[in-house]
Amino acid sequence: MMYYGCYSHFGPDPPAWLPDPENVMLTNVGQLLERRGKEFLGSRYKDPISSFSDFQKFSVSNPEVYWKTVLDELSISFSVPPQCVLYDNPSRENGLSYPGGQWLPGAFINPARNCLSVNDKRTLDDTVVIWHDEGDDGMPINRMTLEELRREVWSVAYALDTLGLEKGSAIAIDMPMNASSVVIYLAIVLAGYIVVSIADSFASREISTRLKISNAKAIFTQDFIIRGDKSLPLYSRVVDAQSPTAIVIPAGGSSFSMKLRDGDMSWHDFLQRAINSRDDEFAAIEQPIEAFMNILFSSGTTGEPKAIPWTNATPLKAAADAWCHMDIRKGDIVAWPTNLGWMMGPWLVYASLLNGATIALYNGAPLGSGFAKFVQDAKVTMLGVIPSIVRTWKSTNCTAGLDWSSIRCFASTGEASSVDEYLWLMGRAQYKPIIEYCGGTEIGGGFVTGSLLQAQSLASFSTPAMGCSLFIIGDDGNLLPQDASGMGELALGPLMFGASTTLLNADHYDVYFKGMPIWNGKVLRRHGDVFERTSRGYYRAHGRADDTMNIGGIKVSSVEIERICNTVHSSVLETAAIGMPPPAGGPERLMIVVVFKDSNNSIPDLNELRIAFNSEVQKKLNPLFRVSHTVPVPSLPRTATNKVMRRVLRQQLAQLSSTSKF
Repeated sequence: MMYYGCYSHFGPDPPAWLPDPENVMLTNVGQLLERRGKEFLGSRYKDPISSFSDFQKFSVSNPEVYWKTVLDELSISFSVPPQCVLYDNPSRENGLSYPGGQWLPGAFINPARNCLSVNDKRTLDDTVVIWHDEGDDGMPINRMTLEELRREVWSVAYALDTLGLEKGSAIAIDMPMNASSVVIYLAIVLAGYIVVSIADSFASREISTRLKISNAKAIFTQDFIIRGDKSLPLYSRVVDAQSPTAIVIPAGGSSFSMKLRDGDMSWHDFLQRAINSRDDEFAAIEQPIEAFMNILFSSGTTGEPKAIPWTNATPLKAAADAWCHMDIRKGDIVAWPTNLGWMMGPWLVYASLLNGATIALYNGAPLGSGFAKFVQDAKVTMLGVIPSIVRTWKSTNCTAGLDWSSIRCFASTGEASSVDEYLWLMGRAQYKPIIEYCGGTEIGGGFVTGSLLQAQSLASFSTPAMGCSLFIIGDDGNLLPQDASGMGELALGPLMFGASTTLLNADHYDVYFKGMPIWNGKVLRRHGDVFERTSRGYYRAHGRADDTMNIGGIKVSSVEIERICNTVHSSVLETAAIGMPPPAGGPERLMIVVVFKDSNNSIPDLNELRIAFNSEVQKKLNPLFRVSHTVPVPSLPRTATNKVMRRVLRQQLAQLSSTSKF
């Protein structure tokens, strides 16, 4: 009531949070600018708050200075230092400079070794991972020091080397994000192998697809996933996916009785292979900065997920974003419910450990009072969310009576947020700011975000990420002036530290650069979202420009869903899957538009059909997806080349939803 009353005549982008000058001086960026602001910006420098936008532009125009400064702030150690920060080398096409440039050429590094190193950010006695299991709310929180983490990682790394795999081989992880999976992740990277990230919610077919694309040689998994009083099978899904050798961790204790497939091994037997080396330091395998260290997946519009390799530079981008925009620093406790199968899982590992912070993990569903109490008991200082989680917390009031005052800021990513829900979220922690953060797996972090040095308006972004430049393509195909308000497809400046340069199963240039506008002699990078720049300089997201949807924070192509829905009932001729935000804003809802073979004969009940679609999509694609509505139409709008115009369908459904309740 106070918020809407105060800002009833304000216009767009009313601030829900304003930076305090004294607190700003304690932030990473505030301290840096106080020391070196005049060196960076000259006479334009006034103070950290009023000069932040100029500093962001400086990070784009002076990448050598900016990225050297940030890597020094992060205490990043190279076994072979880079020749320079950026080599903008000549091109493959039309004399244009190569789109992404070459970052830190000549450097050798191991990101996992940097996570485990003792430096000015941490000692061996510092706690680096804390966790709690669902259902154990009355038990003390588990803690792991840096010394303990190092020994666990070394042990797994030595055991990995007994498998006889070539260095650079791909090794998958398909398990919940818990202390064991973090240890395994760091060990794979430390030992010079490549992590293949697979979400633990995937069905067997999706697991199989990712194993084949990445050519994984082994996989770590669990026997079951424990959620409350339910045990959900995981190892059996991996077996059904015809995986390579599986190392199976017991979810409920130190051992299990299930029979393993020939060639697979238990976690205990795997660790026994290196029992004699357990206390010896493992010598990290240092590799070129452009070497792959993690393969993640993001759905495209073809139905097959894009396989996106992260290089050794990408973890540094994740950590730098956290350092600057979420102000993660030594002593912080960072919680973000996620999974190693999505980019925010690896992001959380690097954003925390490379900044000297502690990773806080809850082994269970984050939707109830158990997780909310964990946030209190762990004294979390930075809590990451997605809007659908916040909506559940608000509707169930599961945070009532809990003390979240240790939180300094929230961060949100994955899907569009709602003003009312996020105002409620701020109130759980005495109105701390929410840093909206938008990026992508192929970016390794964010391209547009917020800052603790700027006023934060709900459900909007206050700044391009450091080192990133944003462009909006108008309806006429031309770029809008960079400081002008307007809406259109978003394009990114091509020189982005840590961003992808390769796809395993597609042509990277064709996907991200071909056909894009030229600016200052460089071809811009395609992203695919529709964005608005408001009159006050904030950015708002308006969904995908192509046919990829964002359902519950997970990108998925329409084609994948339609292939399943087309076979659900004999009366269905064809379907179109559309992601639609509710009229009042918020995350996209999945709607299935249906064309029947014979509209006069044997049409099923629409609600029963919706339930059938829902069941098949959850079973064959992802159990987290939910079909919201089924809408019949006589035919689908198509282009002259017979492509379904889903954008037209979205417009039609938007008009329909304005006159009737969906």
